[in-house]
Amino acid sequence: MPILEVKNITKKFPGVIALGGVDLQLEESEVLSVIGENGAGKSTLMKILAGVQPPDSGEILVDGKPVFINGVQDAFDNGIALIHQELNLAGNLSVAANIFLGREPRKMGLIDNAKINAEAARFLEMVGLDVDPTTLVEELTIGRQQMVEIAKALSINARVLIMDEPTSSLSAKETDSLFTVVKDLRSKGVSVIYISHRLGEVKELSDRVTVLRDGNNAGEIERKEITHDKMVSMMVGRDLSQYFPHEPHEAGETVLKAIDLRTPVHPKHALNFEVKAGEIVGVAGLVGAGRTELLATLFGVTPAIGGSIEIEGQTASIQSPRDAIKAGIALAPEDRKKQGLILEMSVGENISLSALQRDSKRGFRNQAAEDAISDKMIAQMRIKTPSADQVVRYLSGGNQQKVVLGKWLAMKPKILFLDEPTRGIDVGAKAEIYTLMEELAATGVAILFVSSEMEEILGMSDRTLVMHEGQLTGELQRSELSEEAIMQLATGNVAEAAA
Repeated sequence: MPILEVKNITKKFPGVIALGGVDLQLEESEVLSVIGENGAGKSTLMKILAGVQPPDSGEILVDGKPVFINGVQDAFDNGIALIHQELNLAGNLSVAANIFLGREPRKMGLIDNAKINAEAARFLEMVGLDVDPTTLVEELTIGRQQMVEIAKALSINARVLIMDEPTSSLSAKETDSLFTVVKDLRSKGVSVIYISHRLGEVKELSDRVTVLRDGNNAGEIERKEITHDKMVSMMVGRDLSQYFPHEPHEAGETVLKAIDLRTPVHPKHALNFEVKAGEIVGVAGLVGAGRTELLATLFGVTPAIGGSIEIEGQTASIQSPRDAIKAGIALAPEDRKKQGLILEMSVGENISLSALQRDSKRGFRNQAAEDAISDKMIAQMRIKTPSADQVVRYLSGGNQQKVVLGKWLAMKPKILFLDEPTRGIDVGAKAEIYTLMEELAATGVAILFVSSEMEEILGMSDRTLVMHEGQLTGELQRSELSEEAIMQLATGNVAEAAA
């Protein structure tokens, strides 16, 4: 009898079917890997099992008995614990305090610190972490904090441990230590659901692999059949179903060139590539590949620690976003609400914000120029808003994205960086963004865009740069583009991609 079983779980969000009737079985003392492309439904399913989100329908069984998991405590009571990719620890508290946070044993009404420290030491020993329980968590490396999270899960007697991209921030040595702990836990009867885009890890650790694709089961692979190629094939085995308006343009002169560029996040890898006028170049890769970090470095948010950037053949010193803007670069960030907009300001104020200094008169705002720019961009971008005075918070996601783009297009950039340009917007708004990208490229704007949607990369790219763990693993011309070729490079299998 499986220790955990999922039957026909569904979950819908506005405009999106995250899970369309997923089944899953986990045996006792088993490491089950769940893999799939970005957006396949892996994290949604794990959040449902951990009580973070409720399912719309379906059934969860523990030891063959139906259970209702309506919150994190329900999951704990059933022996299920989720270790998030972003660790949930309080850095200003001790290791022991974190392990028992919210469940502190008490003595005469007061927290029993002696018992907390003694019990914490026992769980730390189980995960092989040799650290004083009184040590502040913020003094530990990310790898050691990961072990504290596992110890915390074991302290609630977790029988099912869910790990979501656990090695994304770990060094090779820390990863090896984690693998040792996972294998040891399996030998002690703990079952592990392991989520990772690193297929080498999946192959090494897994007793079985479940593949999700577009919110549905795509198949299972038994231990003896687990190969890199089989996993990739099951992950990407679908046809393009969405229309894209892209027509290849004749590329102009090189506008942007990166020469041995090194980002602060991945300093060991030198990046070399170029983008030409009128080109739309996609950047593909899996979670943790370093795509967003690349754009942040090119835009001066996190300046390069090595190499150089050339704009139209001239070396450019880009140490801040202001330098990038002066060089004719614009960036529409991944998180538009936190980084691209001021939500309490109006549409017009957001659009004119980037050009504020350019259009000011003797240090004073030029209201007439601001109004002219906002009206022009609202019309050009086809932004659906009652007026330029509408607070941007109340627009739809697609129209908010158009405001972000309009803000930068008002600056007439030579180079446009787009980070997940259609995330969280509906199909109709996506088509409008794609059309806009086409129109801009036709006027000679060089576009470098990051996307986790495979169809978007295939449908809109003249060329695609593929990254894996901070490294540029390959470049594919439009004629070479396929889901499998991209996935081979995105998972680090350069030799197979070239074959």
